[in-house]
Amino acid sequence: MGIWFSLFTVVILVLLVFMGVGVVGLNSLFGIVIPYAALLVFLVGVVYRVGKWASAPVPFRIPTTCGQQKSHPWIKANNLESPYNTVGVIVRMALEVLLFRSLFRNTRAELRDGPRVVYGGTKWLWLAGLAFHWSFLLILIRHLRFFTEPIPFFVNLFASMDGLFEIGVPTLYMTDIIILLAVTYLFLRRVVIPQIRYISLAADYFPLFLILGVALSGVLMRHFYKVD
Repeated sequence: MGIWFSLFTVVILVLLVFMGVGVVGLNSLFGIVIPYAALLVFLVGVVYRVGKWASAPVPFRIPTTCGQQKSHPWIKANNLESPYNTVGVIVRMALEVLLFRSLFRNTRAELRDGPRVVYGGTKWLWLAGLAFHWSFLLILIRHLRFFTEPIPFFVNLFASMDGLFEIGVPTLYMTDIIILLAVTYLFLRRVVIPQIRYISLAADYFPLFLILGVALSGVLMRHFYKVD
């Protein structure tokens, strides 16, 4: 039920845009007001959430480390797994934020014939999540050329690197392909794996359909409908 409700909601949003622009002619509303309002809501929401998390009381320390902590001088400490100084904390946070280190090390448990419990990795999920988020970031940076004047040098640099293979005219960007493949994998994972499908809600499918629709519309406008 959740998957169909999410798909129906995204289709309704698309139809509203087509009706508002194509029939009513509200180009400024859908092309200027709503995008900037959405950006403002996003920034305010992020700041609010971060502030709310930071102000939440933490009565106990709940460490999620697994390495040897610093204790006696003759016991070798693991500054990456169990940071004890600022450098260790920065390195560990950088690996988590930029490379999803915890997801890379994540394991899943399955019951197989016997029955016996079998543990395995989730490397494909890590790869899809990493590819999706980095592609999304690079696409966002590329689109800064529509909102900045003069265009920052790094925007053109990332765009040239993204279209390195120079496939087609206009150039087909690698991130466009990667984000479509990554979102498709994340969606199929929720549909194909019974355990994931059982706990998935409409709120899980909606972002996938929405992002997939945004990515597809961008590819269609660039390579098929040639929107200026």
